[in-house]
Amino acid sequence: MVNIAFIGLGHMGGPMAANLVRAGHRVRGYDLSDRALAAAAGVETAASAPDAVAAADAVVTMLPTGRHVLALHRDEGLLAAAAPGTLFVDCSTIDVADARLVHRAATDAGHRALDAPVSGGVAGAEAATLTFMAGGGADEFAEAEPLLAAMGRKAVHCGGAGAGVAAKICNNMILGISMIAVSEAFVLGERLGLSHQALYDVAAAASGRCWALTANCPVPGPVPASPANRGYRPGFAAALMAKDLGLAADAARAGGVDARLGLQAARLYAEFGAGGGADRDFSAIVTAVRERSGAPRAAAEGTP
Repeated sequence: MVNIAFIGLGHMGGPMAANLVRAGHRVRGYDLSDRALAAAAGVETAASAPDAVAAADAVVTMLPTGRHVLALHRDEGLLAAAAPGTLFVDCSTIDVADARLVHRAATDAGHRALDAPVSGGVAGAEAATLTFMAGGGADEFAEAEPLLAAMGRKAVHCGGAGAGVAAKICNNMILGISMIAVSEAFVLGERLGLSHQALYDVAAAASGRCWALTANCPVPGPVPASPANRGYRPGFAAALMAKDLGLAADAARAGGVDARLGLQAARLYAEFGAGGGADRDFSAIVTAVRERSGAPRAAAEGTP
């Protein structure tokens, strides 16, 4: 059994912490939301974030932005409250530069650190099937691996500090572009008289096959488990995709990368979120494609 502090018990962090409890670990958690604290099954409630980490062997954080992570570590006493040598595992998706600052702050305070953002959404967090992309030392990754295994199905050590976050934003740039491409293809298919099922059956068995099509199909029918069959109730919200694509776009600009599709995908998801799609699944971008093409929103709920 490992004593774990878990800070950030929202839609992702709550079930992740509960899975650590199910694996036999003692977990003390903290979140600004009393509702989130109450919903995390088996997690002991701490009075504050520093209180949660005081007796912890490892600290897992799952927070919205790099600003939140840095403030918690440097300004709100988290590093000072932890015992020397504590392993800090940040599962947040943040800017690569911020991830490296978090590493430096932890090591300067006498601790060890790993950035380990996740892929798999809320469903993956609940089912403990997440994929972790880790950045940091090999020893830190080896120590964290059993904890990551309790929360997910796969963990990949991607390199040094910040490499996990780098892999996450590159992966989600692929996903965001793919979902837009799949959505545009379905709208084109509608205009050409194809049923959703016919296009799916061809693309899923041909060179158009991809995760955005076969697991998260943006139209209802072909993939019963996709959010399109539940009114686009999010597994991975469009606002989060917009955030991740924004991070990828910033990194591309900073690195001088000619990422035209990535930049365009970031713009389209930012527009979709600002236009009311933020709380819908990111696959609902198909409705924006349809509307820009002059088709009514209602067409998103069925086949032509």
